[in-house]
Amino acid sequence: MRPKHILIAGTVAFAITIGAGFWNEESTAEVQIMIPDNPAAFDKVKTAATQTAAVPVQDELHQALGVTSDEEIYDALYNGQSLAEVAASHSRDVQDVIALQTAQLSAQLDDRLAGGSLSREAYEAHKAELVEVITRSVANVT
Repeated sequence: MRPKHILIAGTVAFAITIGAGFWNEESTAEVQIMIPDNPAAFDKVKTAATQTAAVPVQDELHQALGVTSDEEIYDALYNGQSLAEVAASHSRDVQDVIALQTAQLSAQLDDRLAGGSLSREAYEAHKAELVEVITRSVANVT
């Protein structure tokens, strides 16, 4: 697998993963840093934080691929696997991955059109080739 393909597939996977996190209200969290005056207070804060920390919601792409982390996706792509191969190795249907990415990127195109950052002609051109581009990307076909 050529480095260019790894970069393209990795970028698509990363963008979808990060984009889903930004638009998912459940995954939004506020972090507050408290610096206690003494070590005993720090232990108290640390214990309270670990007891109340919520389990992160697994990303839709992770679920579709059957992986548990971005690192698994990155490692697989780095080692020359396609997203289709990752899904197959975890007994997942590659069509679910394609459908998910198509829906997410279609929503991004809709938002860009509505926001005025994409012309109607460009929007229609991108929409027309969306499924083909994603299918080729998932299968890592040039």
